[in-house]
Amino acid sequence: MILQADFLIDLTRRIFLAIGSNKEEAEVVAQRLVNANLSGHDSHGVIRIPTYIKWIQEGKTQLNQTIDIETDNGSMVVVDGKVGLGQSIGQQAMALGIERAREHGVAVIALKDSAHLGRIGDWPEMCAEAGMVSVHFVNTSGMGNLVAPYGAIERRLSANPFAAGVPTDSEFPLILDMSACTIAEGKIRVALHAGKQVPEGCIIDSEGQPTTDPKTFYGPPAGSILPIAGHKGYALSIIIEMMAGALTGGSCTNPERANVLTNGMLSIIMDRQKLQSDEYFHQEVSRYCDYVRGAKLMDENNKILMPGEIEYNTRAHRRAEGIELSQTTIDMIQDTCHAIGVESGFPD
Repeated sequence: MILQADFLIDLTRRIFLAIGSNKEEAEVVAQRLVNANLSGHDSHGVIRIPTYIKWIQEGKTQLNQTIDIETDNGSMVVVDGKVGLGQSIGQQAMALGIERAREHGVAVIALKDSAHLGRIGDWPEMCAEAGMVSVHFVNTSGMGNLVAPYGAIERRLSANPFAAGVPTDSEFPLILDMSACTIAEGKIRVALHAGKQVPEGCIIDSEGQPTTDPKTFYGPPAGSILPIAGHKGYALSIIIEMMAGALTGGSCTNPERANVLTNGMLSIIMDRQKLQSDEYFHQEVSRYCDYVRGAKLMDENNKILMPGEIEYNTRAHRRAEGIELSQTTIDMIQDTCHAIGVESGFPD
């Protein structure tokens, strides 16, 4: 089914208001979930609604939370997310980081114990909109134990996203949003709902055999996601665990915390104006991007894209043409609406 973004934003807003979110939180969650769909990352969009509502009802995610500052050293701050809805908690943490970066030139925000932070690309985008350069390391403690170490067949790592953003004076900022593993769990779930296979080389079954069947990943017995680039992705994942888990105080991947999903995120936010003038910085960014785009192509029908360009183009397309959801995802959202007394309004 093809649905317009405004319809999905309104429905998501009404669902979270009905479950107890205040107006501000419901709006933030609705905008950011649907923006993930608009950006082409359906794994972090409205497909998450039934899971979020289930966690709220089970007391595993808390509504209407505001961040607590645990340690404040001016430019370095430890923040407790109190297992609040990640779209709201992440936005609050980044607002604090931007404020401190303007004051000190750089800010390190160590966010611990947020509920699922959603699409991590939102956070470097928010910083870039404020003129800031940023890098972000993310882990998931406990419930997010999904990835096998290089050479192993048992889960020991979370997906460990890494994101970075650079503001430009062009149509869109440069945004990197990736994981240290081959595929996000949410993308496996999207494939499962759509009755599709995942790409080769992404997951293994419980015996360590390669598979493309999302059902095999979920089990039982459960399979594992593989790290990107073999031993290199594994090593990167370990470092991200240290940054987002040990350094924030929110714990590295820990089976003793497997009943609740919490994200840790270490964000380094830099005010580029404290380093270089606008004129030099933007000219150099533009010059280099143009130089890279000018490389001779293997196939003249292709085009060299900058990080974040696919999401920018996808948003324009999906705003105009709509967002496609699988029938399984629609059915699950409708079931959630029925359970909490919300009229979904999906077309027949």
